[in-house]
Amino acid sequence: MARDTSLLPPKYLLQEEALTQECKELISSLPKEKGYVFSYSYKYEGFWYTPIYLQGLIACQKYFQARDSDVFLVTIPKSGTTWLKAIMFTLINRKNYPVDTKNHPLHNNNPHNLVPFLELDYVDNQNPDLSFSSSPRIFASHLPYFSMPKSVHDSACKLVYLCRNPKDTFVSLWQFADKLTPEETRSNSLGDVFDLFCKGVNTCGPFWDNVLDYWNESKKNSERILFLKYEELKEEPNLHLRRLAEFLGCPFSADEEETGMVEEILKLCSFNNLSNLEINKGTDKLAYGMENKAFFRRGEVGDWKNLLTTEMAKKIDQVTEQKFSGFGLLL
Repeated sequence: MARDTSLLPPKYLLQEEALTQECKELISSLPKEKGYVFSYSYKYEGFWYTPIYLQGLIACQKYFQARDSDVFLVTIPKSGTTWLKAIMFTLINRKNYPVDTKNHPLHNNNPHNLVPFLELDYVDNQNPDLSFSSSPRIFASHLPYFSMPKSVHDSACKLVYLCRNPKDTFVSLWQFADKLTPEETRSNSLGDVFDLFCKGVNTCGPFWDNVLDYWNESKKNSERILFLKYEELKEEPNLHLRRLAEFLGCPFSADEEETGMVEEILKLCSFNNLSNLEINKGTDKLAYGMENKAFFRRGEVGDWKNLLTTEMAKKIDQVTEQKFSGFGLLL
């Protein structure tokens, strides 16, 4: 039976013959591993990418020009990106878009349309429209620190990195991939994908190397890189929202504190509110083609217990302990 591609975004349907010659030549020289949603992943600069993602990476490395005022949200896929996109957009733009009105952009837009992925904008366009209606520009990325465009490293832009427990990250990744692959055409078991994840073969993985690079850089330059943990953000959202506001140079005023601005932002951006907005419930799709509702599953801490075996959990814990040993990072 032919694969049903109706759920996949047009950019992701590009086959290797539709890639640029530069990308084709590069891919032919790279190590590759069997993928799960896509046929193969390729190792470039120490990390794994699908051909399409790699094409976007190469283009943005070459052409993107960062501004000192730019803000980046960086994550490994399925680490709470959608939630923090909503929070950061609302926080930074709260004067332009009052939180307590029905006209707020989140009521009519999925967070992924408000905060674009830098590398995906460059997949099939070397000069995408990166003009924004307000400043600063906010971008998202899954790219490892050392693969970010040179202009990002050379500028004074700020980066917010959000990480999540690797067991929950994997479970969310598996569930998301599962949605994009029709049941009748699935060829990978949970165990197959788990083994690939533990080997580091997932988009912009290995998970541990991606996380550790940003952790180490945040220790060297805490004024430029803020390192957040999903579990801590869930446990004390008020504390970390204030911390985020201070880091981004837009702290809450005394009046905002008094009128409950912190609580209003968290209420608007809560998983429960976002997932129940009409824009995220029906068949509306992102510019990339995926349905908005695909990005809202459960968002719970510890959900891995519902899917992973004891042996699987133990294996991830062992890899995590080995990779993070000596760096002071606990997940």
